[in-house]
Amino acid sequence: MPLFTQTAKDPNSKARTGIIHTDHGDVETPIFMPVGTKATVKSLDPKEIAEIGSQIILANTYHLHLRPGEDLIDSFGGTHKFMNWDKPLLTDSGGFQVFSLGLQKEATTENHEKLVQIDDDGVTFRSHIDGSEHRFTPESAIEIQHKLGADIIMAFDECTPDDADEAYTKQAMKRTHDWAARCVTAHKKETNRHGYKQFLFGIIQGANHKELRIESAKAITAMDFDGIAIGGESIGYNMEATKDILDWIEPYLPEDKPIYTMGVGFSPFDLFDVVERGVDMFDCVAPTRMARNGALYVHPETFKELGDGEYTNKRRCWVDITNARYRDDHAPLDPRTPGSPLHQYSRAYLHHLFREKELLGHRLASKHNLWFLLTLMEDMRAAIKDGTFMTLKAQRGQPAA
Repeated sequence: MPLFTQTAKDPNSKARTGIIHTDHGDVETPIFMPVGTKATVKSLDPKEIAEIGSQIILANTYHLHLRPGEDLIDSFGGTHKFMNWDKPLLTDSGGFQVFSLGLQKEATTENHEKLVQIDDDGVTFRSHIDGSEHRFTPESAIEIQHKLGADIIMAFDECTPDDADEAYTKQAMKRTHDWAARCVTAHKKETNRHGYKQFLFGIIQGANHKELRIESAKAITAMDFDGIAIGGESIGYNMEATKDILDWIEPYLPEDKPIYTMGVGFSPFDLFDVVERGVDMFDCVAPTRMARNGALYVHPETFKELGDGEYTNKRRCWVDITNARYRDDHAPLDPRTPGSPLHQYSRAYLHHLFREKELLGHRLASKHNLWFLLTLMEDMRAAIKDGTFMTLKAQRGQPAA
């Protein structure tokens, strides 16, 4: 059976539904993947994650390599058994974190040496935790991910910044293509390490340069990957650029493989924009990170009624429950979401939890934000099958008029 089966297509957009088949179960697409960076979705246990509708989660190769180490996880039989998660799992290659964390810390070392050194063979970097030196190559990134045991693993790439100039972007893109080919070769040398199949995705780069994105799309889709991802700092971080990039490369993307935009999911509105363009998978740390700071997703009409728009972010669809206005508010967070895990609690109680820094606030907020997005995905899948996706987008995919 192939990894991906398309099941329906919206007549008025590129949106589609499908099924990703893995040995740990099927995943209905389009799907948002909660991020469990260190083999944990912060504050939630695996049973809770499954109960709110999570079909697949993501873990981070860079962080798990540093602590506790892939060899320890391998000794448990892989990340599924290590964290007690029996559903599908995806790991990224660590490329984004190698470059972003290293560059952020570059000027903080005592001798101001670079924490990231790139060559054609791979990347040497220092841990953001203790400064210890490590090296990733395409081959070692694949080996680490084989040991971690995710159902879906990613090729090692050079993640390009949002504002990268064309010369640097072209050099990084060609290196990414060379590394991608090496990843395919390394992946084929070892299969079924933990008794189940692992699938490899390639990553399209090219920053915000149209011709380079198209060139990268052609190169990556020509290789023997099971799925195709679109990477780079722009994706999810700059949604206008994200939409442009998807429009540029859409003609070159295969219909018989899952398409994954890495890092999309800051706002519920963002999900509509990528699903409309045929994307099947996406992930983002923002929903749970925002939740831990009291930012809770609500229906666009509820947001409009609350008038909690003192910020000018047009992508905003959440309220700040730490705001003093909610101190004595008896209403539930959002009357339009009665299925939410925190619907039985008042805004006043939620405000109290955050004001007192109670851990229950983090847990309830995280469950709600993930439930909100996963339930929205269910609605999107139903609408695509009914041919009403664009109607749903008009209702839920943009700020209320």
